Amino acid sequence: MKKLALLLLLACPLAFGQAYPTKPVKIVVAFTAGGTTDILARMMAAGLTDRLKQPFVVENKPGAGGNLGTEVVCRAAPDGYTLGIISVGPIAVNPTLYKQLGCNPLDELVPVAHISEVPNVLVVHPSLKVNTLAEFIAYAKAHPGQLNYASTGVGTSSHLSGYMLGSRAGFDAVHVPYKGAEALKDLLTGRVQFMFATIPSVIAQIKAGNLVAIGVTSLKRSRSMPDVPTVAESGFPGFEAGSWFGIFAPRGTPQSVIATLNKMSNEIIAVRSNEARMVEEGADPVGGTPEQFAEFVRNEYEKWRKVVRESGATVD
Repeated sequence: MKKLALLLLLACPLAFGQAYPTKPVKIVVAFTAGGTTDILARMMAAGLTDRLKQPFVVENKPGAGGNLGTEVVCRAAPDGYTLGIISVGPIAVNPTLYKQLGCNPLDELVPVAHISEVPNVLVVHPSLKVNTLAEFIAYAKAHPGQLNYASTGVGTSSHLSGYMLGSRAGFDAVHVPYKGAEALKDLLTGRVQFMFATIPSVIAQIKAGNLVAIGVTSLKRSRSMPDVPTVAESGFPGFEAGSWFGIFAPRGTPQSVIATLNKMSNEIIAVRSNEARMVEEGADPVGGTPEQFAEFVRNEYEKWRKVVRESGATVD
């Protein structure tokens, strides 16, 4: 019997803790190729492939504000072979914004690693001739209802950042939701006058002088734009909004797998060339433990739930 038990042990290493991974791993990105989520996912996939000696393959599953790709991860087997690199919208905003979701990401996904945060930056058309947040708010109050602000869609952090500022500063502006890059095009032509945009999407236009950056939405200044003050330090303490990105796994994924992925992810983020690339893209690297990320996600959900409800934004 002892010999039989030993033979079984040797014949079934997977059942007794064979090292993860033993086959290719799929990383689902809930947005189109070429965007910030996709760029970060491919950087992480390359690093994980190098360290764990199995292919980590990115698959883009866009649609419904990131909900479709997120649902793919929710429905996957909890074995570590399907992961998601997901942003703030599908995790922290959409559960309140959408009347119906195919899954509840807060209950059905497990935070694995916090990759980065990407603040929004308040950019205005040069025709307004304002250079500070105080000047912009004074202008907006002097022209009630005459300013239009673009967003990348109803309920996005771009939209809700604009709502938050108008609500706190006490001015009215008209929200104009767009799909994708059309928002930036109309901002550059002056058809809309301001926008909260992710730093990567507008940093080139700011450097070229086509847009004026007057505030970032992180509590600390962005490493990508250290000369631009935060909205919080410009008279609105606690003002914080923007995007963030992290790795998630289906609930029930073994803790050993989560620990391995978290450790490797922190190592990848800490590589100097990766860190520099993220900062250049407008992303501030984060890292940390799964527990820290889980607490962050829960706080983000509570924050955005309140903002979404106050704004009245909803999507069928």
